[in-house]
Parts: sequence; structure tokens; C-alpha cells
Amino acid sequence: MSHWQVSKLSLTSTNSFYYAVFNRSSLVTFTLMGIPGLESQHLWLSFPFSFMFLAILIGNGAILSLVATEPTLHTPMYLLQALLMVADLISTLALLPKLLCLFWFNDWDIAANACFTQMFFIHGASVVRSALLVAMAFDRFVAVCEPLRYNAILSPSLVGRLGLVALAKGVILILPMPLLLQRLTFCHVVIPHTYCDHMAVVKLACDDTRPNHIYGLFVILLVVGLDLLFIGFSYGLILQTVIRLNSRDAICKALNTCSAHIFVVLVTYVPALFSSLVHRIGHNIPPHAHILLANLYLLLPSMFNPIIYGIKMKEIRDKVAKCLYRGPT
Repeated sequence: MSHWQVSKLSLTSTNSFYYAVFNRSSLVTFTLMGIPGLESQHLWLSFPFSFMFLAILIGNGAILSLVATEPTLHTPMYLLQALLMVADLISTLALLPKLLCLFWFNDWDIAANACFTQMFFIHGASVVRSALLVAMAFDRFVAVCEPLRYNAILSPSLVGRLGLVALAKGVILILPMPLLLQRLTFCHVVIPHTYCDHMAVVKLACDDTRPNHIYGLFVILLVVGLDLLFIGFSYGLILQTVIRLNSRDAICKALNTCSAHIFVVLVTYVPALFSSLVHRIGHNIPPHAHILLANLYLLLPSMFNPIIYGIKMKEIRDKVAKCLYRGPT
């Protein structure tokens, strides 16, 4: 870290208490540290993050464009995938532009309202993504267990309602987080993170933050715990159906029907659970490792989802190949 940066952070920490006395949360300007311990490497770190940003925009944008323009892809499975990729893009756009400005231009400061807005969109998109994965598990359950009634059960109106429920879940569960933070007075304003993570901001307050901690834990249990339970229940029923199949080809076809969704669930939840576990028990792990993991569990699903669906879904492979090898008209 440069001498100017050290002086700035030292001055901010020294005066933060007096600053908080006269300023409620809505008037505070926070300072994002980026990745603590790797400040001198921020410019180099910007390259892989820039690559991920481009990969996410191109990959998700390409799949969304295909789903929007190809009538044959207007099926429940692909519409749910499109909604999932919209959530991925929202999360990425809330995180990476500010992070890259921090890395490239030392743009450390972020106003409280902008910080709370970023928090709402990042965490809200994560909740919506999780809810959509539950809806997609239900879609796979119907496809395997009730294939003859698939179109009757998963009508376009039901898909629309599932999307609205996922959106409502994200808004209703995450909106109280910034609202609870706005009632607090902050003794410190330096956030040791690359973005406005809920718990990272809560730790800066000098008021009683037990309601914030309790509500944050409630959201984690409700989202990760309950959603994983529903997904596991769906796949338990799918497994029961697959076991009853006598034909090996039928078993392979049924498993292949679910393979893309299973990979997406693993890419989404495994990094998040690993990051959460490291955060709670990895006390000897350096802070920069925690921050890098927190960024990767947000970005990896958004980057790999289009790749997984592009590889596993024959319809998407065929459409991409058709676009790539289409001759001049």
C-alpha cells in the first residue's frame, strides 16, 4: 500500500468515531480497502477480474440472445435458464464495475446510499438465483417423473409466476438489511472488502447490531438451508423414479436430463458453503484469502453457467454451431 493510502486509512480510522457522532448512516462515506494485504497487487488482480467480467457479459448475453430470438427455445427449462442468467448479470454489474474502478483508479470511496444499494442488488440477486435453482429442480422433477404431463404442468404462466416468486423472495428478504443498517451510527468507515458485504458493514457500527446479526443468520438459513432441502427432495424423488426404470438407455437419458442443473447447483453452492466454512473456522487463513473466496463464489456461477448449459444442452450447442458456421447471405 502506498504512503498516501496508509495515511488516508489511518486518518479515516482516527476520525471515524467523531465523524459518526455527527453523521447518521445516510451521510457517511465508506472506504473500500479492496483485498487487504494485496493492495500493491490490485493492478495485476484487475486482469483476471476483467477477464471474468467479459466472459460473464459475453456468455450470459449470448445465451439470453439465443433464448430471446429462437422460438424453439421458448420452453420452461430455457426460460428459467434465461431468468437465472439475468440474475447473474445483475449480481456481476453490481459488483465488478466498482471493483475495477477501485483496482484501476484507486476509487476507494462509496457513499452510504450507494453502498446499501450495491448490497441490496448483490445479495438480492443471490437469493433470486437460489430460488430459481429450486424452480429448475422442480422443472427437472416434472421432466423425469411426469414427462407426459410436462407441458400441461409447466405452462408459460406457471414459469412466469415462479420467476415473480423468486424476484419477490429476493426483494422481501434482502430489503430489510439496508433498512436495518440505516438506523445505525458507524464508529468506523473502512470496509476491509471489495464490495459492501452485509456483515462487513455491520461490523463497523458502534450501536447494538444483534438484530442485524440475527436477521443475517435467518436469511442464510432460509435461503441456503431451505432451498437446498427442496432441491435435495426433488432429486430424491427423481432418483426413486430412475431406480424403477428397467432400461439402461432410459436411465442414462433421465440422468442426462438433470446433469446440467446438477452441475449448476454444485458450482453455485459448493464455493458459497466453502467460503462460509472458511470464514467461520479458518482463523489462521489470511484476510485476502477470505475476500478472494467471497468474490469467487459470487462470480464463478455467473461465469460457468453459460459454459455448462452450452456444453450440456444439445439445442443450445446446435444453435451456437449454426450461428458460428452460417455462411454469408
